[in-house]
Amino acid sequence: MNTKLILVEGLPGFGKSTTAKLIHEILTERNIPAELFLEGNLDHPADYDGVSCFDEKEFDGLLANCGDLKEVFINGVKKKGNNYFLPYRKIQNEYGSMFSDELLNIIFTFDIYELPLERNMELITQKWAEFTEKAMSDNNTYIFECCFIQNPITVAMVKYGEQKEKVMDYVMKLAKIIDRLDPLLIYVEQDDLQFSFKKAIEERPQEWSSGFIDYYTNQGYGKERGYKGLDGTLKVLEARRAIEKEVFDLLKMKKQKINNSQYEMERNKELLMEKLNL
Repeated sequence: MNTKLILVEGLPGFGKSTTAKLIHEILTERNIPAELFLEGNLDHPADYDGVSCFDEKEFDGLLANCGDLKEVFINGVKKKGNNYFLPYRKIQNEYGSMFSDELLNIIFTFDIYELPLERNMELITQKWAEFTEKAMSDNNTYIFECCFIQNPITVAMVKYGEQKEKVMDYVMKLAKIIDRLDPLLIYVEQDDLQFSFKKAIEERPQEWSSGFIDYYTNQGYGKERGYKGLDGTLKVLEARRAIEKEVFDLLKMKKQKINNSQYEMERNKELLMEKLNL
């Protein structure tokens, strides 16, 4: 297996996390050095989760209003060029009691996934380029869940309601960056989107489903079309799936689809071993 990067994509509830874990298990069993990064990993090498970006003036303004957290922020921030990257979620996990709602709201305004789309694209593509350089120089195979297709489409289409061409172009830019890693894309499918998503709602905390539905219907694509509630969220997911299908078909990298409609872990593990040529 020559690839240094395995990308696992699909819609919420389709089985991306389980599939990514199975791939990591398969590689580990065969003594192939592999690192797994699931959605929400605050140490992701190619994405930003829970990270805000400031310029010097903005960061100085934050320091003037963060009270006893000033030294923590100074020690925690990472400066690259004119950008100040603050991993605020990691800091919050350690110093949560010192974060006021007002302070957290100010920081969240500068979250990389809350910035204007052009700025988001700039920072995310830079991050993928940095990761690619690092991955080329080590012996690991990286397994990423959802950040390659899902995140760009979610922010560009769902959040900002951008035209399909621009949404797809965002993903294609990332594909060009990682081409040297000989990536393999595993796309997890389900026959019944509505059943799968409702199953995910039943299995996950109510806070997750409320936040998800709010994100999908109260901004960008969903809001422009007047979509509401669960039914509206499903309509946005259908539109997202259509774009992801076009993206999948256009990508020139190695790619495979796995149908997870039956949620059969052992069968899926066998299929993945076949797809991975192991």
